[in-house]
Amino acid sequence: MYLALESIDPATAWRSLFPDDLCLAGPHGVVCDLLPDGTPHVTELKFGYLSDFSANPACGPNATLSPVLSSSAASAFPFLRKILFYNCFTHAKAALPERELNLPSSLEELVFVQNPSLVGRLSGRIGDLPRLRRLVISSGGISGNIPAEIGKLRSLEQVVLSENRLRGGIPATIGRCRSLKILDLSGNWIGGNIPVEIGRLGDLVKLDLSSNLIRGSVPVELGRLQRLEFLDVRHNRLTGGVPTALAEMASLREVYLSGNPMGGRIPEIWDKLGGILGVGMSGLGLVGNIPASMGVFLENVCYLALDSNLLEGKVPEQFKRLEKSVGEMNLENNGLHGRIPFTAGFVDRVGDKLKLGGD
Repeated sequence: MYLALESIDPATAWRSLFPDDLCLAGPHGVVCDLLPDGTPHVTELKFGYLSDFSANPACGPNATLSPVLSSSAASAFPFLRKILFYNCFTHAKAALPERELNLPSSLEELVFVQNPSLVGRLSGRIGDLPRLRRLVISSGGISGNIPAEIGKLRSLEQVVLSENRLRGGIPATIGRCRSLKILDLSGNWIGGNIPVEIGRLGDLVKLDLSSNLIRGSVPVELGRLQRLEFLDVRHNRLTGGVPTALAEMASLREVYLSGNPMGGRIPEIWDKLGGILGVGMSGLGLVGNIPASMGVFLENVCYLALDSNLLEGKVPEQFKRLEKSVGEMNLENNGLHGRIPFTAGFVDRVGDKLKLGGD
């Protein structure tokens, strides 16, 4: 245990500060549980700054990822369930071991948040963790492909690999992770198509693939995601028009498609999406008129962006019905004309959150 602490902050005299059994009198962030025979074992390790209210062991500027926390963790901490690093690896490079990764099979949560100096690749041995529920490596510097072995993790509920340097495609094997609720791969260099297998993830609540290099159309199979509440595919290279599969997503609350060359017209799907709170369809190359049905059925929408398209005609009179819920609406930089249907009170209330310029 001391080796682990010394790796995250070699300048701290851990052995002097905590000379006794670390399970009985160790630093906050080191959690132990008793086995049935009464033997204490380390089950949770939490390092680094999370908030002003957390007292986890701080990470020094020269923090490294010790072998005892990666390549030999299975033997050092055989009953470890959670390992979390918050804002630890910010100066000196810390590499994930690709071949030597040897974490205990008991591990349920592997979390790295705000570690810009964390480098390396995600090992295929990640598939050897049958109890893993949370895999979070966000705002780091890991690269390479997402290993296909991720499909072995049948207990997985959350995958967040956002803001890294991942390449390649999304492995189709992700469709085997039937317990998955959150999939966030945003802010990488991931290409290829959206796998149709994602449509098998019936428990999925959040899907964020924004700011990547993904091509093709949004698969119709995603319409099977009856529990999906949040869909974000902004700033990719998606084509094929606004996906009509959205109408099948009964729980959808937010959908963001902006910054893709989708083209086509706005489809008549809004009668199925009355619970929507946010719609982002900026810069899609949309043509034609704005459907009046958007004003009729989007009675709960708070955010609506249709700017920077090729839309024409008038803003539908039915949009006046959105005044009670909308806090921000952007229709600028289109070919719209005619009278604006909004009341003076609404215009005054939202102020510059109502954008109509360039029409």
